[in-house]
Amino acid sequence: MATTAVGQPLSRVDARRKVTGTATYSAEHRIEGLLYGVIVNGTVARGTVSRISVDAALAHPGVLRVLTDFGKLQLAHPVDRLAFYGQPIAVVVAETLEAATHGASLVEATYERQDAVTDFDDPDIPLQTPEDEPDYSRGDPAGALASAQVKVDLELTSARENHNPIELPSTIARWQDGRLTLWDKTQWSQGAARTVAGALGIAVTDVRVHNEFLGGGFGSGIQTYDHVVLAAFAAREVNRPVKVVLTRRQFYYGTGFRPASRHRMALGSTAAGRVSALVYEVRIENARYRTYTDGLTDLPKFLYGVPNTSTAYRITPIDVHSPASMRGPGVVLGNFALETAMDQLAHELAVDPVELRLRNEPTQDEVSQLPFSTRKLRECYETGARRFGWSRRRAKPGSRTDGDLLIGMGMATASYHNNRRDSSARARIHADGTAEVFAASADMGPGTTTSVMQVAADALGLPASAVTFRLGDSSYPTAPLHAAACTMASVGSAAHTTCHALKAEFIRRAVADPNSPLHGANPADVQVRDGQLETSGARDTYRDILRRAGLPSLDITGNWGPGDADSRISTYGYGAVFAEVSVDPLLGLVRVRRIFAAYDVGRVISPKLAHSQAIGGMVGGIGMALLEGTVTDHRDGRIVNASLADYLVPVNADVLDLDAAFINTEDPQADPIGVKGLGEITIVGVAPAIGNAVFNATGKRLTDLPIRPEALL
Repeated sequence: MATTAVGQPLSRVDARRKVTGTATYSAEHRIEGLLYGVIVNGTVARGTVSRISVDAALAHPGVLRVLTDFGKLQLAHPVDRLAFYGQPIAVVVAETLEAATHGASLVEATYERQDAVTDFDDPDIPLQTPEDEPDYSRGDPAGALASAQVKVDLELTSARENHNPIELPSTIARWQDGRLTLWDKTQWSQGAARTVAGALGIAVTDVRVHNEFLGGGFGSGIQTYDHVVLAAFAAREVNRPVKVVLTRRQFYYGTGFRPASRHRMALGSTAAGRVSALVYEVRIENARYRTYTDGLTDLPKFLYGVPNTSTAYRITPIDVHSPASMRGPGVVLGNFALETAMDQLAHELAVDPVELRLRNEPTQDEVSQLPFSTRKLRECYETGARRFGWSRRRAKPGSRTDGDLLIGMGMATASYHNNRRDSSARARIHADGTAEVFAASADMGPGTTTSVMQVAADALGLPASAVTFRLGDSSYPTAPLHAAACTMASVGSAAHTTCHALKAEFIRRAVADPNSPLHGANPADVQVRDGQLETSGARDTYRDILRRAGLPSLDITGNWGPGDADSRISTYGYGAVFAEVSVDPLLGLVRVRRIFAAYDVGRVISPKLAHSQAIGGMVGGIGMALLEGTVTDHRDGRIVNASLADYLVPVNADVLDLDAAFINTEDPQADPIGVKGLGEITIVGVAPAIGNAVFNATGKRLTDLPIRPEALL
């Protein structure tokens, strides 16, 4: 059957609801008897609460309860002591948000402070090697580096980044007959259900989570944080529904962040540009109470064919909230170190940066020793360079100007592992010929609701307008977290597999039914188009099959998983990112003029949505390269710039000309729909491409993110 929906640039099916305000987000549900909860945050990074006064809060009109005893809750951090600045110490519940907010301001606490460390550059903090990130080595990296004809050895840093999606973390909790319903801004409804059930000591089957619409996530909604548990706890204590919405400032304190990092990246090369040695050492900040690791070493040990490679990953445990995944987690930082060093090596060798990378293309995955499922990186370089106009780049830094401005071009490679996870789906065809597909996935903005619908429509042989994909409910069939670029490959494959099974069931019924025009036909010869089954001129329809059977609908639940594929193939997405910047040498201001990227991400289900994803990743990369950085007052662990007035993110004026193209390829070995993850890779190469463009413009190799004006003066 010819594809009719996949590959078409369809608009989002939920776009009208979103732009007209009829899409209902977590905090917007109208629940009878709703109360409001406001969290009171502790103001020391380490210690205990010695006394807490709630009398003034309780005396405020509208305040019903002030909850301070969290001793029976199982949270990710200790509840008997303070482990980070901003840790919840109370919840004020009131009839109105205004009353709850003012009541929270009246709660007073005194503390027994303990010496705290919130600066992970403190030399007295011992480093730790996380269990899931052991040291890695192949060949003789130290010896190869020492004997290399050309060497690059860089120290690099990146600042902490905080999540800033438009929708704030928000939860409504309601108990009925011992069962809990949550309307929560989460990227993983079933994960949230498990976490809350565990925290409250109840069965996970007694928790249902709704999350149909999300106003951005970028990783901030993967974990289930205190405010979700406390909303459920408060609702149980007061026996009424409770809504908790964090303020923007509380967002910085109450959820995770991309950890600050420190890197050493050393490369050794022959004079001909063959990289012979790579030594990568990295350290990130961590919480004392919990170990968190990102995949920072993944690309340095994988991306190029370097025979002598070593990586060492360390964490520094301090008195902060635990870091968390943020778009391109870990990989984006490790790639910044690698691609900055590769650009410096190209400069030292007087070799074009694209050519240097081509000279070091591996023939297989050097880590796993497995063949690549597909690796169209060469095509990405060629397409990106041609469409960007890379041939106009001047190799000598500082040699191109536009008036008083210095102009530079830079590029970087991008890659991200093609994550696929076990997933399930339920497909149903109704008597009117329309279909629904269900899975407990989420859509924080990439258009999952639309793209899975396209896959399902083609698998069922129906027009896209006749199919609806239902998500955002933990009671639906199992789906993985909506993150790690795994949703389309996992949920899309489950939908594809299940819908084909449902179509096959209709065909089976038709050929077995004496009253069907298809009776006795070979099922393999039956084609389905627009809900019509046909072979050799005979036709039947989904509608008629259901009518004859007296059924209002027919559904099937199916499963898909990658099985042992990762033991047989190495499957990654790839990209080449090109950037042009201007630099004002008097003010030190960097402006991104344009970015173009070419990607090998397998089959592109929805070109319009894929392009939007690419643009969004580029915007995030601009923020990482030039703007974003969390500032901490190390006297107490307070975040100084915890607001959008002080924490800088890209705005439209920073985003002038962004574009992307996709290499025409599929990856059938990875999954049945031939896709690779797209959500993460689009940010991975942006920051180093911008940094390399700044070097080309100025001759200054800047290795600290974000790039600040004072570094260029």
